[in-house]
Amino acid sequence: MKQGLRKVSEQRSNVFYQNLKISRLGKSGRLEEAIKVFTLMDQKNTVTYNSMISAYAKNGRINDARHLFDQMTNRNLVSWNSMLAGYLHNDKVEEAHDLFDKMPKRDPFSWTLMISCYMRTGKLDRARALFDLLPDKTDTACWNAMIAGYAKKCRFAEAKSLLNEMPGKNLVSWNSILTGYTQNGEMVLGSQFFEEMPERDLVSWNLMVAGFVDVGALDSAWEYFQRIPNPNVVSWVTMLCGFARIGRLVEARRLFDEMPCRNIVSWNAMIAAYVQSLQIDEAASLFMQMPERDSVSWTTIINGYVRVGKLDKARKYLDEMPYKNIGAQTAMICGYVQNNRMEEASKIFHRMGTRDIVCWNTMIAGYTQCGRMNEAANLFYKMVEKDIVSWNTMIVGYAQAGQMDKALKIFKEMSERNVVSWNSLITGFVQNGLYFDALKSFVLMGQEGKKPDQLTFSCGLSACANLAALQVGKQLHHLAFKVGYSNNLFVSNALITMYAKCGRILDAKAVFKGIDLADVVTWNSLIAGYALNGCGKEAVKLFEEMVSERVSPDEVTFIGVLTACSHVGLVEQGLELFKCMVHVHNIEPLAEHYACVIDLLGRAGRVDEAFEMVRGMKVKAHAGIWSALLWACQLHQKPELGEIASEKLLELQPDRSSNHVLLSNMHAEVGRWDDVEKIRGFMKESGAQKQPGCSWIEIQNEVHAFVSNDPMLRTTDGICSTSKTLTAQIKNTGQKFDIQAQLLESL
Repeated sequence: MKQGLRKVSEQRSNVFYQNLKISRLGKSGRLEEAIKVFTLMDQKNTVTYNSMISAYAKNGRINDARHLFDQMTNRNLVSWNSMLAGYLHNDKVEEAHDLFDKMPKRDPFSWTLMISCYMRTGKLDRARALFDLLPDKTDTACWNAMIAGYAKKCRFAEAKSLLNEMPGKNLVSWNSILTGYTQNGEMVLGSQFFEEMPERDLVSWNLMVAGFVDVGALDSAWEYFQRIPNPNVVSWVTMLCGFARIGRLVEARRLFDEMPCRNIVSWNAMIAAYVQSLQIDEAASLFMQMPERDSVSWTTIINGYVRVGKLDKARKYLDEMPYKNIGAQTAMICGYVQNNRMEEASKIFHRMGTRDIVCWNTMIAGYTQCGRMNEAANLFYKMVEKDIVSWNTMIVGYAQAGQMDKALKIFKEMSERNVVSWNSLITGFVQNGLYFDALKSFVLMGQEGKKPDQLTFSCGLSACANLAALQVGKQLHHLAFKVGYSNNLFVSNALITMYAKCGRILDAKAVFKGIDLADVVTWNSLIAGYALNGCGKEAVKLFEEMVSERVSPDEVTFIGVLTACSHVGLVEQGLELFKCMVHVHNIEPLAEHYACVIDLLGRAGRVDEAFEMVRGMKVKAHAGIWSALLWACQLHQKPELGEIASEKLLELQPDRSSNHVLLSNMHAEVGRWDDVEKIRGFMKESGAQKQPGCSWIEIQNEVHAFVSNDPMLRTTDGICSTSKTLTAQIKNTGQKFDIQAQLLESL
């Protein structure tokens, strides 16, 4: 009898300790180990199931938690509350609401959980309606949940009103409102409320210190820290993190050394401070001195080595980690992804038993950055739960790969879109030359109720610039002014480019003059604008002004100013600027710079010098260089050099008909008709055809595109007829006509 009782007692004791182990493993993120313990248990009780439900929920696997809950034959109130808490932890409001309605019995904790769920997700009115249905309003937890929810959303009047109505208010109630002030950066009001509090505890003091730290008021935070009667480890760590956040590591380390007692959080905070400032050796030294380490310690040091690019060292620590959590493995994957070591990242990813959404997104982003869209899509469609980052990453990936049809398909499949989603699509259209689609998407974005940001305006203006759609660009300018982006540097730079490409260089200059703190992109935009509009002297003058303002020019600056010199024949100034770029500003010439100088020399008839420059270049000549040289040879009748340039150009662009035409014209001008016939014969044999031209015109704020020989254009005959009529009338009368109006009538 005694032996049987002893055996039952041992079994119960074993189940108790296993339940406790499941709970601890779940809280520490070691879900796979918790699952293993649960699976191997011979005897399971209700507590076992409740512990496992909590472990699943706390690690983001809410569907597995619900599946286990549905399998339970004997549920108690704790089971229902555990599942409800799981939904709260994962912000599953509607699922929590359905479960709450089905509960056979509720206690104050059930009501508090549901109210907190509504408050946490911003559904304050539903929370208040539930609160008003409370059968027993004596429980302080429900009151405090309501007060905390209102305060968190800055509805302080309602929070204070509830505090005044509360039958048994306590210090938690006061601290809930104080938390709302401090976490929302309302430190003036928070300080006033703090002084009005009938009593304070360490939580109150720590809230004030943390609040001032968050808004960057370190002096005020230090003042409150020094006033704390008996600061605890949270007080010390909060102040330490404040100093560390703004790089005051000496003061942070002094606080760390002065701490009367250090817990693992304080060690982790100091290590994180060194990691943040990239002092990895100091971080590693502290890590080795730690009396004990948790998953945060390991993850922090691994992330530190990843940040400084020492991936092998980071991998060594990951391999030594006694239990690998998602955060540490994701940090390692991120390091491999940033260095294009996708195979190693993939091995870690596929060995992971549990992955969170950040881990999935990191891996997908890695594949998209490498252009491996099939693998990215494979992972994307395997994800059980995707967030908006997952969808946006795929849109960006397809856009970068030039697959805008697939990017648009992903975009249309999204159930919810944010500004980043729209920007990713619009940017993709602009990057791939689909400017009409970019502007259409800009309009659709507004129709969906999404407010454009600086990137949206910049992309929209870029599309207008490439289409020379001045009126649409002006409308975007006015809209940017209306919504408060007129002084934004990114938008202003895009406006300069748009006005310059539309031939309105004075408007571009006016935008430039209105910028308070111009960056190098701003200067480059106007210099390029001057170059585009044939204002070479103005471009050189602006460059000199840029240097005098101590704005360091870059590669793009010199491409702009050299192009400007080329277009207006400022040969000596252009050559001097080229030398200045190398010897004064220490910028190594790119192929684009050489192309500008060769074009400059070629236009001036100094073809031999241009050819010698090509031969002496340190970089490989691209098609633009040989094209500039070939054009100069034709212009100044240098067929021998033209033959060499042509051969090089045809090697790089064998199917481009314009190169053949240029060479043919050059031979024709010097009477080498046999060579002309050879080139024309080669063009017929190779199938090289002239690409159809594309033009567009803006009429009444709408851009119309025309492609030559387009059979799909219904009004082609009408346009051609109108064009012939206009030509005949101009020849006969010499009068000038409004061609845009005539074209509009024909359409």
